[in-house]
Amino acid sequence: MTSVSSQLLLVLISLLLVLPVVEAVEAGDATALLLGVVLSLTGICACLRVYARKRNGQT
Repeated sequence: MTSVSSQLLLVLISLLLVLPVVEAVEAGDATALLLGVVLSLTGICACLRVYARKRNGQT
């Protein structure tokens, strides 16, 4: 089973490979999209960690 960081890196690399093919997407839009994806995934992982800690009784 691969780690979360390696899976995230694989997703980001695949996004970087796909985005330049689309000519309508400008560099700023691609950067904003990638930043949004990274921040969203970080937020989801943080929320899951807080949920798991509360469920296990840790503070």
